[in-house]
Amino acid sequence: MKGTLKMSNKKIESLTESDIAQFDIYVKKWIDIGLSTEPVDLENAKAAVCRAYTNVGLSEPKNFFVTKSPIDAIKLIKTLAPEKSAVDIFNEMSYGNHDAGWLSFYNYFQEVKGLDCVDKLQPLMDMVKYCGWVSFYEDTVIFQDRPEIIKFDDQKRLHCENGPAIRYRDGFSIYSWHGVSIPAEWIENKHIALTPKIALSWENIEQRRCACEILGWARILRELNSTVIDSDDDPMIGNLIEVDIPDVGREKFLQVLCGTGRTFAIPVPPSCKTALEAQAWTWNMSPKEFGDGPEVRT
Repeated sequence: MKGTLKMSNKKIESLTESDIAQFDIYVKKWIDIGLSTEPVDLENAKAAVCRAYTNVGLSEPKNFFVTKSPIDAIKLIKTLAPEKSAVDIFNEMSYGNHDAGWLSFYNYFQEVKGLDCVDKLQPLMDMVKYCGWVSFYEDTVIFQDRPEIIKFDDQKRLHCENGPAIRYRDGFSIYSWHGVSIPAEWIENKHIALTPKIALSWENIEQRRCACEILGWARILRELNSTVIDSDDDPMIGNLIEVDIPDVGREKFLQVLCGTGRTFAIPVPPSCKTALEAQAWTWNMSPKEFGDGPEVRT
């Protein structure tokens, strides 16, 4: 890793193996800070904020408030400053513990390489350990609680199949499907709010894909004009079908019977020419490696 960072009297032009070996320590430290679900620690957050103000020559703020979410903070600030719009208030917010990404960079070089020119950031690095987003004003600071729930899929994308992916303590929530924001009713009331017709005509293509996955491709495919390309005698290997998805084009799916007796469909690469080839692909095998299939299927 090369580059140049200036300290008070010298430069950092490279990192040693020992320096690099400490990356994981700081990655874990700051991911834990960024993903904390603890409520505001008011006294420690106030102390850090006061140091941040005096560090840049400002008087310490006198008024402190704690809110439960960004929406709750906007409501409070509107009562304190009615002339401000919700957009202005939101744009003025600092991201608190969600600033972990860039603060981690400076914390690493401060502690590992003695980069003292970033010491003025120390109050902010302290503050983000104790609160979520923050609104700074001349004599007033509004802290926000961090979310009480944050859920991810196995690739660390925001995701939850049976509730909000992010939920704050006042109930304000964000729904996400493998990293894509979706309407809350697709999860909370999907039997009424989400139908194949709605899914297939949804304007946003990424959200449309999510809607189809939530409903299940087997159900969606029943609504489309599908063509069977290849059928295997073994229903657990299934049928390779092709369909025309609005605004997307021709796509291939493997329609298969699982070990529970349910039929489902899996998107497969357009290069697949047989059901066996598609089934082997789902196991990350070639058709030859797959053979008659694994001994146990679930």
